[in-house]
Amino acid sequence: MSAGHTAVTTVGATAGEPVISCETPQDECGVRDVLDRLGDKWSVYVVVELASGVLRFKELQRRIHGGISQRMLTLTVRRLERDGLVKRTVYPTVPPQVEYELTEMGHSLTHLVKALADWSIAHRPAITAARASYDETQDA
Repeated sequence: MSAGHTAVTTVGATAGEPVISCETPQDECGVRDVLDRLGDKWSVYVVVELASGVLRFKELQRRIHGGISQRMLTLTVRRLERDGLVKRTVYPTVPPQVEYELTEMGHSLTHLVKALADWSIAHRPAITAARASYDETQDA
């Protein structure tokens, strides 16, 4: 393996085995960097909303549940744009009109987000029960 490259082995999701295994744990195969972006509070919301098509900034801001400040939305879409997941188009109008859309890579992420959402829905009752059981033991 040449310098600067790390081998990544995808392993089956059987109990006790890692989902991925990196040659060197120090760099984590670049996984942490990507997961940090997708695991932040707003990125997945932006991806979900843009999955339906092109949106202007204020339209995107209104559609995000839980509310997001203008500054945080700006930072989030810039990071997603930098990562190649979102395309930003500025039209030379007064005031400037800005539109956002997912790139091809961004659209490929929507399938994973949907799978995670489906998993969450399917396991919600079990998670709720587990939380209640845990909370009971903590209160005792």
